[in-house]
Amino acid sequence: MGIWKKFLAATVTMLTSLSISLPTFAAQKNFEPEIMNRLNVESVDTGGTLIFSDSPEYVQRNGILYADTVNGDARILFYHLNDTKVKKKLVVIVENKSATENKIEITRGGFSLPDDNFLSIGKSTQILYMKDNFHDTVKLAKGERKFFLDELNKVTLNPNHLIYGMYDFKTSGEVKIYVLMCPQNANPLKFLDIAEILPKDEKKLRGTFKYMNRNIRLRGLYDPEKEGIGYFLIGDNETDFFKVGVDATDGEEVVNYGNYGIKYTLEFNTKTKARYYLSPLGGYYAGAMRFHHAGKADTILTPSGRIYFGDRDVEDPFASHEARAEGRAIFSPYLELSELGSYKGRVRFEYSPPGASNLPVSIIVTPEKINLRRTA
Repeated sequence: MGIWKKFLAATVTMLTSLSISLPTFAAQKNFEPEIMNRLNVESVDTGGTLIFSDSPEYVQRNGILYADTVNGDARILFYHLNDTKVKKKLVVIVENKSATENKIEITRGGFSLPDDNFLSIGKSTQILYMKDNFHDTVKLAKGERKFFLDELNKVTLNPNHLIYGMYDFKTSGEVKIYVLMCPQNANPLKFLDIAEILPKDEKKLRGTFKYMNRNIRLRGLYDPEKEGIGYFLIGDNETDFFKVGVDATDGEEVVNYGNYGIKYTLEFNTKTKARYYLSPLGGYYAGAMRFHHAGKADTILTPSGRIYFGDRDVEDPFASHEARAEGRAIFSPYLELSELGSYKGRVRFEYSPPGASNLPVSIIVTPEKINLRRTA
């Protein structure tokens, strides 16, 4: 799901009107580099089932892109590009496998209208998911098939356009989920009867994964004035490991490289006021998060002010894998930072790796007094 540079030439409309605006920062030129220490956190996986459909990512013919059954709490992520020369349709179909009526409660999510600017699509979908204001219900009679989202059936997927969506839902019984690409003018519910399951591409980014949520909690009360700058990494597969699941279409074990579709909850408790940042370490990055503090909640763009960041060719502030293994890194003027806000006491962030963006990212906590300046 990483982005290629050749797709970044187009200028896109700013998305800051969709959410609160927090600035993107870099350290002051006269700021002396400091050692960052890896925060002492615990990580626990919880929740229901993730249905992840991203392979083949570049779809060259009609067919079933992924299918599996779920029962209870679940999440679906679909991320596919029309790699043909004609218009297509991508839909999600649900089929009741229970002996009685079944109900699907969609509690959260969104998808962006297809486009060829991948970072813009990735960020837009993240914003819709993090806004957490979507709800719908699908009722299924015994053996009935329906669209998971009626709106998807109305969308045209042009050649070289990407579509990306992510939804949380809960079923009252067993439901089979199909992600299908079909001709633009086809009836997808009928086309499903003749559709074949398409093979995975070489990246193998599809599958069913148990425990769709990861909770990362800072151990104890953190005193930023005393303990200094702290950090931890998301998506490095050294301290934050990638999920392992199974491709239900062929039984193969698969790895979710990047943990796409996993919702992280990041919990902190600080003695004094602290600033929080996200810093991209893997390259181009465009996403959104959500904070909860003192009874308030809102969406944060990462970054704000422009669609993406992480495109600077600068020194690696984390120096080496050896330094990371020892729990140390450098807080330097070269870091690109997107501020997540300043908070005292308990604060909780919701995070999920955005489609089209690159990992890992670093979450950094600093004393509130550290001065940073806005950059373009």
